Amino acid sequence: MTDAQNTSTHSGFIAIVGKPNVGKSTLLNNMLGVKVAPITNRPQTTRRGIRGILTEDNSQIVFVDTPGMHKAKDALGKYMNEEIQAALSDVDAILWIVDLRHPPTEEDVMVSRTIKDIDKPLIVVGNKLDAAKYPEEALRLYTNLLGEREFGTRTLSAQEHPESLLDLKLQLFSLLPENPFFFDEKSRSDQSRENWAAEIIREEAMKRLEEELPYAVATRVTDWEDRPDGIIEIYCDVIVERPGHKAIVIGKGASKLKEIGQGARKQLEVFLNTKIFLKLHVKVMPNWREDPEALRQLGYE
Repeated sequence: MTDAQNTSTHSGFIAIVGKPNVGKSTLLNNMLGVKVAPITNRPQTTRRGIRGILTEDNSQIVFVDTPGMHKAKDALGKYMNEEIQAALSDVDAILWIVDLRHPPTEEDVMVSRTIKDIDKPLIVVGNKLDAAKYPEEALRLYTNLLGEREFGTRTLSAQEHPESLLDLKLQLFSLLPENPFFFDEKSRSDQSRENWAAEIIREEAMKRLEEELPYAVATRVTDWEDRPDGIIEIYCDVIVERPGHKAIVIGKGASKLKEIGQGARKQLEVFLNTKIFLKLHVKVMPNWREDPEALRQLGYE
């Protein structure tokens, strides 16, 4: 083997798709060993395509974590589904994450119809194996939706078994074409620090708000200052649709907003390894989920 062959690099884009709340972001974060995507037990936590970057030796995978595919009820939902289509338009392979605890739903059928005619390597990943009563039967029901399309399969529990993630990672590396690296070897995501922090703050809000309100909340970091004493100051708008929502997010005596802020600050301090001064400001942006201009201002474009 020549020196040129020894030093050649392989890299490519791999889309992670599936219905809402099936474990896509958990899989991505665990694969990278660092948190780049928000995680809650609520569906539709991921709203935009997030790229996570895994580089080892001469190989680099650029994962594209997509929003959960669902029936869009507003302009935000339409944007999220368009993010999935955009992610699939130029990738080297596809991971379809399915929930082995349950048979396919209408949303799973939507995913299968979207990916079955895309001529790229496909791996169907049956997730939540440990909690599944009939995993083999469930996986067969999912793969039957693909008809004659070629695919590979794996089963795992993204949170429980790191060795199964290692096997999947090695399989994905084998699918990469010969390319130069698309990102610096030390990069873990293509997000700006502001967008990443805003997603951490929105995650904490979604965890703590009830009923439909979490889906009417957006976050936007408006200022970031690295102080000489090492403390980072972050100012973030928490966007809601109605004045009544604002009162709920703030809570009695600002208790709910403090709770959200404390949870977000703790996460940020762990990941950034420094003290954080976090200031949250709740603003009303009427019907922002239906307003294309508001969506643009909030980065959903």
